[in-house]
Amino acid sequence: MIIRQSYIDQITPFIDMPLVKILTGVRRCGKSTIMLLLMEELKQRGISENCIVRFNFDTLEWQNADAKQVFEVIKGKLVTDERTYLFLDEIQEIEHWERLVNTFMEEGEYNVDIFVTGSNSKMMSSEISTYLTGRYVSFRVYPLSFAEYLDFRKAYGEMQDLSKEFLRYIEYGGFPAVHIKQLTPDEAYTIVKDIYNTTIFTDIVKRNQIRKVDQLERIVKYAFDNIGNTFSANSIKGFLTSQSRSIDVETVYNYLSKLESAYILNRCSRQDLQGREILKTQEKFYLADNAFKHAVLGYKQADISQTLENIVYLELRRRGYDVYVGKLDTKEIDFVAEKQGKNIYVQVAYLLTDKKTQEREFGNLLQIEDNFPKFVVSMDEVDMSQKGIIHLNIKDFLLNNW
Repeated sequence: MIIRQSYIDQITPFIDMPLVKILTGVRRCGKSTIMLLLMEELKQRGISENCIVRFNFDTLEWQNADAKQVFEVIKGKLVTDERTYLFLDEIQEIEHWERLVNTFMEEGEYNVDIFVTGSNSKMMSSEISTYLTGRYVSFRVYPLSFAEYLDFRKAYGEMQDLSKEFLRYIEYGGFPAVHIKQLTPDEAYTIVKDIYNTTIFTDIVKRNQIRKVDQLERIVKYAFDNIGNTFSANSIKGFLTSQSRSIDVETVYNYLSKLESAYILNRCSRQDLQGREILKTQEKFYLADNAFKHAVLGYKQADISQTLENIVYLELRRRGYDVYVGKLDTKEIDFVAEKQGKNIYVQVAYLLTDKKTQEREFGNLLQIEDNFPKFVVSMDEVDMSQKGIIHLNIKDFLLNNW
């Protein structure tokens, strides 16, 4: 296993604290492997193997099992007179799982430390807040960053120079399963399409009893084709109407919400930089991984600007930032990233090949009057920093601290 150190560093400080550790993220992004890495960490700390218990609920064995049945099975695995470390994988498959976990946390007779994973953001719903108030800490897991991708390539592939590796990362995306052996694009997209289909039909269609699957898939394709563009439920409604497909706005919102819940899409709201108000219209959406779009719609070199923007968005989220689209009068800032009271501003471009592009990317940032760091990120190798605005090649932005 390749150690994904950033996640281990985030989670290990909470070991043995009276908090449920919840790992969430899109299917096959690596949550289960991170669980296994945490189990190895415990063994290295001297915890005996019989005190480390793991269940994977995403199997036929647990189909239709209820929380009470699972509770009795888990209770039978607890070690007497020692702390048991429980790892509960894809726990959302068990209805009322939060009550199950709450019982182990609440009763003084159970000496347990609990780690759970799930592929649906409803795990962070109001029910959890009700049952586990103040007793859980959540960690969002993403597909591989560029730095993690390079670790996988060193271990499993044939490393080329950094620029070629980045082009490959753009094309193949970051799902770990794609990088544990040398694959062709068709082979890689077959794996990604399987992840996509499983997520759509298991986590969305089946769970929500959606009957108009064709309608859902058209919305998915519209969203994929408009990554990085502002759009609304009304614009999707208009698009489908133009194709003689009637749909109401509420249904569009509902489908988009379901795609968010399954972590296929990430909503990025707009922020008015003058009043610092979060705007509720013309949001943007970004993919859990660019490979979803390539697998569903085909890889298009012409879409590279969208792809780069998606990569930068995910990197900001991985680093713990809350991310918004910035609105400044009539101008737009690609990303306003906030963490612990500090901001950074980021513009993303493919290439700064002409003066007009440079004036747009740097000019928008020059309109912001505060002194927080401002970046223009592109694939240009030549440093074009100016007037206090830092220009970075995208590989440097992804691999370095700034």
